Amino acid sequence: MPTSHDHEDGVAHGILEALEKLQADAGIGANDVSFLAHGTTQATNALLEGDVATVGIAGVGTGFDGFATRRLASLGKMELAPGRKLPVRFAPAHTPADAGAAVETLVRQGAEVIVAVEPFSVDDPEGERAVVSAARERDVLATATHEITSLYGLTKRARTAVLNAGIMPRMVSTADLVEASVRRAGITAPLMVVRGDGGVMSLPEMRHRPLLTALSGPAAGVAGALMGEKLSEGLFLETGGTSTDISVVRRGRVQVRHAHLGGRETYLPALDVRTVGIGGGSLVRFSGSAVTAVGPRSAHIAGLPYACFAPASALTGAKLVTVSPQPDDPADYVALDTVDGRRYALTLTCAANALGVVPVGSYAVAEPDAARLALQPLAAALGTSVEQAARTVLGRAVKPVRSVVEDLVREYRLDSPALVGGGGGAAAVTPFLGVESGHEWRIAAHAEVISPLGAALALVRESVERIVPGPSDADILAVRTEAESAVVGQGADPAGVEVEVTVDPQRNLIRAIATGSTELRTKDRASTVDEEAVRAAVARSVGVAPAEVHELASTAYHRVLGARARRRGLLGRFGAPVEQVRVVDGEGVLRLHSTGAVVDRTDVGSAQARVAELVDRHTRYGDGGSRAPAVWLLVGPKIADLSGVLDRDQLIALAGAELKTRATDEPLVVILEDRT
Repeated sequence: MPTSHDHEDGVAHGILEALEKLQADAGIGANDVSFLAHGTTQATNALLEGDVATVGIAGVGTGFDGFATRRLASLGKMELAPGRKLPVRFAPAHTPADAGAAVETLVRQGAEVIVAVEPFSVDDPEGERAVVSAARERDVLATATHEITSLYGLTKRARTAVLNAGIMPRMVSTADLVEASVRRAGITAPLMVVRGDGGVMSLPEMRHRPLLTALSGPAAGVAGALMGEKLSEGLFLETGGTSTDISVVRRGRVQVRHAHLGGRETYLPALDVRTVGIGGGSLVRFSGSAVTAVGPRSAHIAGLPYACFAPASALTGAKLVTVSPQPDDPADYVALDTVDGRRYALTLTCAANALGVVPVGSYAVAEPDAARLALQPLAAALGTSVEQAARTVLGRAVKPVRSVVEDLVREYRLDSPALVGGGGGAAAVTPFLGVESGHEWRIAAHAEVISPLGAALALVRESVERIVPGPSDADILAVRTEAESAVVGQGADPAGVEVEVTVDPQRNLIRAIATGSTELRTKDRASTVDEEAVRAAVARSVGVAPAEVHELASTAYHRVLGARARRRGLLGRFGAPVEQVRVVDGEGVLRLHSTGAVVDRTDVGSAQARVAELVDRHTRYGDGGSRAPAVWLLVGPKIADLSGVLDRDQLIALAGAELKTRATDEPLVVILEDRT
C-alpha cells in the first residue's frame, strides 16, 4: 500500500487499509494474527529534515551544577538540516521545589515538550523527577536524561534526551493512531516497533523513548538476514535503487554502536551500517571513451525507466546519449534514446543482466535479449563486447562496495563471512561482488520484502549501560537483571531471554544487552531442521568437507559441531589445525563461531565449580594483568554469552546468575576460548 502521508491520520490510515485488504484478500481473521511489528522511518526523517518540536530544557541545580546546565542552551545551535536548527528554550530550576515555575516559563516560551536535566542525575534523579512530574501535571509531554541513559557525560546525555524530546509529540501521536488502527481492525495481538539497533520494542516503550526508532531503516532487513536467512557470520547488503546499506553479523549478533545525529555523537544505540551510493538503479557515467564511474545518481532521480526492462524490440537501434539527471549534475550520465522517441536509463541492473549474473527468479531479473541490447550501444562506444562492457560497469560499481566489505571483515575479524543480499536491487550487486571477492554469497529468499519479514522476526531488545568505577559482582548482576527485566516487561518469554554482558575496566563501563522472543512468536517459528543442510553449512563455515564435521556435544536446544582446520589468515597457514567449533540451534541457525575452543559437558549443579576450574586453567597473565578466557554456556534454550567479561570473579558470578533458575540435573555445555 502507498504511504498515506496526506491523510489526516497519516501513516496510520495506510496501515488500517493494508490490514483490511490483507484480511479480505487472504482470508486472515483478526484472531489469526499472533504478532505485529511496525517499522517506521518517521523519527529518522524528522531529524534529517529538522522537523522537530520546540524543546524546553529545565536545568536543575545551583552553583557549578547550574552553570553546567545553563550551557546546554547552546544545543539550540545544532543544525539538523541546512537552515533548520534544533529549537531549544531554557529555564533554571535551582531546587526541585522550583520545577513547576521552570515548566511554566518554558511553556510560555513556546516549548511543546520538556526535558529535565541535572548533573549526576544517573545517581540521584530527584530533581529531574520533580520536573517531569510538574510537566505531566500540566498535561505537557516530558522526559528526563536519566530515563534515556544511565551513562555520565552531561552534554551527550542531554543531547540525546533533547533529540528524543524533539520527535516525541509526533511519534506519540502516530503511536496512538497506529494502535487505534490495529484495534479497529479487531486485532488484539502484541504490537511492536522496530528499533535502530535491530530489535523491537513495545508500543508503550516507543512512546517513552521514540528516539530508539531513529536510524531503523536498515534494521529490519538485518533482522531478516539474521533470523530468516540464518546468517551468523557475515555481512548483509541491502540494495535499493540508489544505495547499498552494509551491516555486520558476528557470532550470531548484529553489531551496534552509538549513533551520530546532527553531526554529534549521542547515546543512541544503532546498527553499525555503512552506506555506499551504489544501487540497482545507479547510472553509468561515460567520458566518451571510458566508463569513469557508476552513480551516485540513479534512474529514479533522473525519472527514467530501466532500459533492461523495456521490450527488446523497443531497444533495437537505440543510441547512446549523455544526460544530467538533475539541473546541477554533470552531463556525463548515460541514457538510451530509442527510434520511437523514448528515453531509458542504462543502469547497474542492466549490466548485471547482460552479463548473466542475476539468478533466475530474482526480483531484478530481466529478459536476456533486452539486457544485451541495452548494453550494445555502450559496448560499441567502448570498442568491446557486450559482456566486457557489462563487466567493466559492474567492476566500477562494486569497487567501493568491496572496499567497505573488506574494511568491515578486518575491523570485526569476521571468520569466513558470507555475503547475503537483500532489497529489490540485491542481484545487481551481491552476485558479482561475491565472485570478485571470493566470499560465499547468496540472495535472500523474498529479498525484495526482507525488511517486513525481518520486522516480523526481530527479537525484543533492550540495552542498559552504567558507568561504575571498580564495579563489584553485585553491580554487574544488577545491570544484567535490569536489562533482562526490561525485555520480559515488554512481552519476551523469560525462559529464552539471552543477556550479553560486557565489562570495560578502562572506561568503567558495564553494558548489558538483553534479547528475547515473545511467546507467540516462539510458538509460530517451529521448524524442521535438515541435518544434511546443517552439516553442509558448518562445513562451508569451517572450510572442510561435510564428512569431516563431527558432533562434540548437545543439549535439548543446541548442538555443538566441530572440525579440525587451520586458523584463517596469514599466520594460520603455518600453524597446526585446531578445533573449529560451531553452535547450531534448534532451527539450524549457526549461533556461535569459535576457533580453538574447549568444549566441556557437565550439569547445572556442577557447572559453577567446573567453570571456575576451566577459567583458572585458561586465564592468561601479562603486563596488563590477568585476562580470563571467553566463556559461553549452553543452558536451556539460551546461549549465555560471558565473553565480554575479563575478570575471573565477575565471570563466575554471572555464570551463577544464568544458572540459578535451572534444575541442578539439567545438562549444560561450557565453551571456552583462550584470548589471543
